[in-house]
Amino acid sequence: MSEKMTVPLLDLKAQYATIKAEIAAALEEVLETQWFIMGPKIVELEKAIAEYCQTKFAVGCSSGSDAILLALMANDVGPDSEIICPSYTFFATAGSISILGARPVWVDIDPVTYNMDPELTRKVAQQCTNLKAIMPVHLYGQAADLDAFLKIGQEFNVPIIEDAAQAIGTRDLSGTPAGTRGQIGCFSFFPTKNLGGYGDGGIVTTNDEALAESMSILRVHGSKPKYHHHVRGINARLDALQAAVLLVKLKHLESWHEQRRANAETYDRLFHDAGATTSAIPLSGGGDGGGFPLRTPHQLEPPAKHIFNQYVIRVPGEIRDSLREHLREAGVGTEIYYPIPLHLQKCYADAGGQEGDLPESELAAKETLALPIYPELTTQQIEYVAGTTISYISQHAAVCTS
Repeated sequence: MSEKMTVPLLDLKAQYATIKAEIAAALEEVLETQWFIMGPKIVELEKAIAEYCQTKFAVGCSSGSDAILLALMANDVGPDSEIICPSYTFFATAGSISILGARPVWVDIDPVTYNMDPELTRKVAQQCTNLKAIMPVHLYGQAADLDAFLKIGQEFNVPIIEDAAQAIGTRDLSGTPAGTRGQIGCFSFFPTKNLGGYGDGGIVTTNDEALAESMSILRVHGSKPKYHHHVRGINARLDALQAAVLLVKLKHLESWHEQRRANAETYDRLFHDAGATTSAIPLSGGGDGGGFPLRTPHQLEPPAKHIFNQYVIRVPGEIRDSLREHLREAGVGTEIYYPIPLHLQKCYADAGGQEGDLPESELAAKETLALPIYPELTTQQIEYVAGTTISYISQHAAVCTS
């Protein structure tokens, strides 16, 4: 094993060092205007994001969570509404549904992509009595199967709302950007995202002018003109300082995506050389059927593009947590996305979810681990992370097959 290194899960300081002068100039411009809420910078960002995502409209808002909330509100989601979504996702996906008094209806994932399973979605939709929308998540920066979900939406006459919080720049099997084929796409600018601000922020995209107008009004307390409220809205405005930062970063986004993909390819090569395969081949019986018990992220065929908001490996549950602790002691940052599926979270206990309801989601929660993938990683750092991981698994593989 090489000499100990420090490899954080994410190093935003390294990114900042490359754009520091641009950021300073952009912030100074806003400070000189003293226009901090809404205004021309927001309009500029909305136009830039709409162009990047290839949609007619984009509406800036205060967070990715509020992006989902606005999309649901624009569809008149309320008490007793049913929204189909995955349980294996960040809390905001379902939390925004619950805030409106609606009910998240859970669907299990495809274990290859970790995205919501379309066939299971169709079966669940058949059991709903007041279905208002279907909300697939483009998890980790990998596109969900929009072709399938759009067909299901048409079959049940409900909109597809895309939770693309981790997927700006992702492309699906048609080559189309994530967040653009459904009725509304919901994006997050949380600092850890590939396009992250210096605080909270989000945006919604749509090709429907009436929906864009509705969400524009809803984000400012439902007022238009000011102090005239025809609908009940919320305070979900994006501030100009965040917009200025994001406009700078947007110019670099594609190159950052490419570097993340290059880093993923390096990880893949190192792990596959050790005998690993992709998540298209399941771990079996807690072990690997004789192979190396590690799975790398599966990538869809071009023109699809994975942007690797996270690089998530899969290892047997028996050693996942001890591997993480070993990496921590070796100076490597990791994270588990997500350790408890939402249907098993305490706050949803009254919904009656039980272990075994969504077996693939529950298994992924026990076996997945995210490794550093940020663009500024060096080859030496990637080799250190991969080597440390491979060494530990090699020494403890017997635990997985005993």
